[in-house]
Amino acid sequence: MGKTVDFGKTVYALSQENPEILEIMALVGFESVTAPGNIRTVGRVMTIPKGARMKGLDLEEVREAFRCRGYEIIE
Repeated sequence: MGKTVDFGKTVYALSQENPEILEIMALVGFESVTAPGNIRTVGRVMTIPKGARMKGLDLEEVREAFRCRGYEIIE
């Protein structure tokens, strides 16, 4: 089975399942939410789509970053 990332899950939950997800998030502009303290606080309620909206990031570019690294995106 290939790698998946569920955009409906919180950033905290995703980080617990696969820490590599945080590396990809940082590369596309989520540096602040991926800080350890923020993962345990904001990350418990923040999803990738919500974070992209808040930071003004293009969600399709975020999706593409995950796809380029072999992830299938679950919406």
